[in-house]
Amino acid sequence: MSKADRPDQPGGADRFNEDQATYAVRGEGAPDLEAGVAAIREVWKTLPSRPGVYRMQDARGDVLYVGKARTLKSRVTNYTQVARLPKRLQRMVAQTRSMTIVTTRTEAEALLLEAQLIKRFRPAYNVLLRDDKSFPFILLREDHEFPRVQKHRGARRIKGQYYGPFASAGSVTRTLNALQKLFLLRSCSDSFFANRSRPCLLYQIKRCSAPCVGRISEQNYAELVGEAKEFLAGKSTGVQARLSRHMAEAAEHQDYELAAVYRDRLRALTYIQGSQTVHAEGLGDADVFALACKAGTVSIQAFFIRGGQNWGHRAFFPAHTNDVPEAEVLSSFLVQFYEDLPPPRRILVDREVADRQLLEEALSERAERKVVIEQPQRGARRRLLDQAARNAEEALDRRLAETTSQGKVLRELADAFELGDVPKRIEVYDNSHIMGTNATGAMIVAGPEGFRKNNYRKFNIKRPETQPGDDFAMMREVLERRFARLEKEDPDRQSGEWPDLIMIDGGKGQLSAVCDVMEEMGVHDVPVVGVAKGPHHGREGREVFHLPGGREITFPPNSAIQFYLQRLRDEAHRFAIGTHRAKRAKSLTTSTLDEVPGIGPSRKRALLMHFGTARAVKGAALDDLEKAPGISRAMARQLYDYFHPRG
Repeated sequence: MSKADRPDQPGGADRFNEDQATYAVRGEGAPDLEAGVAAIREVWKTLPSRPGVYRMQDARGDVLYVGKARTLKSRVTNYTQVARLPKRLQRMVAQTRSMTIVTTRTEAEALLLEAQLIKRFRPAYNVLLRDDKSFPFILLREDHEFPRVQKHRGARRIKGQYYGPFASAGSVTRTLNALQKLFLLRSCSDSFFANRSRPCLLYQIKRCSAPCVGRISEQNYAELVGEAKEFLAGKSTGVQARLSRHMAEAAEHQDYELAAVYRDRLRALTYIQGSQTVHAEGLGDADVFALACKAGTVSIQAFFIRGGQNWGHRAFFPAHTNDVPEAEVLSSFLVQFYEDLPPPRRILVDREVADRQLLEEALSERAERKVVIEQPQRGARRRLLDQAARNAEEALDRRLAETTSQGKVLRELADAFELGDVPKRIEVYDNSHIMGTNATGAMIVAGPEGFRKNNYRKFNIKRPETQPGDDFAMMREVLERRFARLEKEDPDRQSGEWPDLIMIDGGKGQLSAVCDVMEEMGVHDVPVVGVAKGPHHGREGREVFHLPGGREITFPPNSAIQFYLQRLRDEAHRFAIGTHRAKRAKSLTTSTLDEVPGIGPSRKRALLMHFGTARAVKGAALDDLEKAPGISRAMARQLYDYFHPRG
């Protein structure tokens, strides 16, 4: 088994031992407390007195809960003492039919592994960090003689210095703009850099030093890179002193144009210092977390501080927090949060954290340096935590207000469309093409918590029987592929991936075609609604909603449900257009020459420069192909035979 197939093993290290303990009670799929306790006791008999991680699984093998233990045998036996368990865990035990055991060397390793497994399996009884977006970093690349500064997401495999995380794309963009103004570092790709013969616009607006055309030496550019590293590390005082000295020297030599450049860089530095500085003496690199809880919902506010600079903040709303102590919620959140991110040297929290010393040990092991979790009680750091706590409470209030209004709208929607219950998953479909070319289908998903962007899907229209520009056939292909996959992967509809409502961009004809597709696939219980332009051609508030059977609904122009459905339709349209544009942009850089064996980018470029178009290359005679620069006689023959298989 490859490392990619072994998600239970951090870094692929062979230091964990996993045993499958499947003592399933046959025929018992429904919750049964006695059956669950019996299954756990059978597993308990085989457990070692070692650290490790255990997974509770139901009759289907789905993971209910992931837990870690200093001593597996002692920890698991607690689940057989049902009277001492809270109601939440009693429900879990009643569903448990098997367990998977993973032994580790230390409890800290078990804690790290637990976080990995929680993020992988998303168990129903674990506290979950629902935000699955990767955080942006600033990357100062070191694989070129003139290092490039750029925004980066994902795995950190490129050689260079990474600075982050930043809370959002906006905060990293603002810092990148500051870096360009302050240090004139290039942001272009290596290929763009290599093919410049004159400076680009960024040089003209004083945001790049134009190393591509020799406007700055490698040594002077390296000095700028060094200053940028100091700035990102929080050592802006030295940078400011040097800029002031250089400005004064330029003015003294009456080089006022150069002095103006240094003046503008100083202004940019002063602005960034004023907007990003956090007033906490000696804080350095730290993450700040504060928790707020109300009406069963938890909000955790995070501040990212690097070198005394504020790199943004973000609110998180972990799931499955009912009846879970706040200290345990915060601990579980932190270990999942740092599962993919390098922890800073200092983490500030506004309350006690469960297993604090263990968490420090695990994070220190992950970071390969000491990580400290602090709960300041006074001073500048306490004031910073109080600020984070206020932000957490305000974010929670906004969330609850949105949830309340959203819930009301969804109840109105269920009544209007005569749904059986409030929809938990709404899927909206749209198509996009230009004269039938680069046709794509798009699906967006929304629920009570808003748009679920990680569930969005795009469909490349690829069936030969789907005629270009035939919207009905395109929608048929999209829905057939979507529901064929659902029927295969989740026939019992247990995963929550089945929609409670389908909304399509189209009128009666489109709706009728969709209903026919659903009927043919045996999906009879998923409601479908079509949204079409009304008599005033889609003027705000004039959309008409078509239901099967010919029924039509319109809503008052200023009603909340009207605005909500418009948002769904507009989001689907935005996603479909974006997907289509990306596909069209990609098609502009490809041609039939890409399919010819042995024709790489250089030969493709030479052929297109010589013949003008790929069609001209395809129709060229063998003698003409041999005359093309960089094309040997053998390659010309191969190219000719590819386009003329009959000789």
